[in-house]
Amino acid sequence: MSVAEKKPVVKKTKKSGDGVEISTEAVGLQKLRIKLRAYDHKIIDNSAKQIIDIANRFGVEVIGPVPLPTEILKYTVNRSTFVHKNAREQFEMRVHKRVIDVISPNAEIIEALRDLNLPSGVDIAIKI
Repeated sequence: MSVAEKKPVVKKTKKSGDGVEISTEAVGLQKLRIKLRAYDHKIIDNSAKQIIDIANRFGVEVIGPVPLPTEILKYTVNRSTFVHKNAREQFEMRVHKRVIDVISPNAEIIEALRDLNLPSGVDIAIKI
């Protein structure tokens, strides 16, 4: 491959919160970003594995699943309605998140991902 035939390479560097620089190279290719959200970590990991298996079946490069920070929703409720004001219960919901990037997807893999039947409780968002 001669110098004139090479595609331009764009380098992006990000600095994470703990001082580590993360370097990614984008070659100007189309990317499919899949975001998964679920309350149960086992279900979301199985769903991510299904998506990666489909992408590998079509021979497409996959980055991920990248675990994002777990969103914790906390609720405090009074135990009693009137008398015991200091007695309280605390509840929390944990929302687990994963991101999968598919590099240079074709029409077949997009159609396969649309027809994918994921278990209930898994929210999927596909962005091109």
